[in-house]
Order: sequence, then structure tokens, then C-alpha cells
Amino acid sequence: MEKCVLCEIVNGRLPSKKVYEDKEILAVLDINGANVGHTFIIPKSHFTIMEQVPNDILGKSFGVANKVSKTMFDTLNIQGTNLFISNGVSAGQMVAHFLINVIPRKENDGINLQWIPRQITEEEMSTVELKLKSAQEHIPPQPDKKIKKAQVLPVETAIRVGDNYLHRQMRRIP
Repeated sequence: MEKCVLCEIVNGRLPSKKVYEDKEILAVLDINGANVGHTFIIPKSHFTIMEQVPNDILGKSFGVANKVSKTMFDTLNIQGTNLFISNGVSAGQMVAHFLINVIPRKENDGINLQWIPRQITEEEMSTVELKLKSAQEHIPPQPDKKIKKAQVLPVETAIRVGDNYLHRQMRRIP
């Protein structure tokens, strides 16, 4: 097997700018990022594609992605983030190690992640629906670790609407 560049980063054999690290997950800045602050969320264990990642690690990866995204909003004066996964070579995956891209966004930043919508027939939709439902019945669920109940914060500790870019944008009059 070829050396995995992300495993080399995880193991400290290649330099990186770490923005988060725990026992299972590492978040590093992308040196060729789409925007300043573009961050990779990387499981420390090697998994080539998302389907190989155990649910607990996958969930924790998205939790870290959420934390990094929030931190970007709080510190980089951005208006949005894209969370992006290229899952497989045909999807544009360039390194054979699962990762989540967190890309900080500003209006008119020149990044285009849009595609031209394709009209799909009702027959195609129904066929795919049946195939996916049928195939999923034969896939055993991965056992989940105990999930902690979410803590509900009192209203007075919630973010004030005027302090949050997204809330301000949603209230904008066109």
C-alpha cells in the first residue's frame, strides 16, 4: 500500500497547522485550500471512504466539523461554511483517506460548488427508490455507542439574534 499523506500528517511525519486534536480526530488547515481557513477534519485511523468509518467516529468527525465551523464564524468574519465530502474517486476524492472539508465562505468569494439541476423522470425516481430501500434492508446496522441526551440551554444564554450573521441575513429585506 502506498503511504497515505493524511496518515503521515496524523503521525507527525509531515508538518501541518493543527486547529483541533483529540484521541480520534485531527483538524488541520489545508495548505491548498479553497479559502483561507479551509480545514480538513480527519479521523486518525485510516478509512478510505465514509462507508468504512464506524458510526461513533463518523459522528465525532461531524461534531468536530461543527465546532470548527462555529469557530470560523466567531473568528474569521465569514458569512457561511461549506461542509464537503468527496467520497470515492468518481466524486473527486484525491487522497484515499476519508475527510470532511470545512470551507469558510464570504459573499462573492469566487468559489462555485453548484451544479446544473437535472430533470429526473418519475420512473427513474421510483426505480432508484425501490433499489435503495431494498438494498438497505440487507445491510445490518452498525452498533451505536450510548448517545448522550442533548442539553437544552436557557433562553437567556442563547445567541442574541442581532449577534449572529445567519440570523441577520435571514431577516434582510431584499
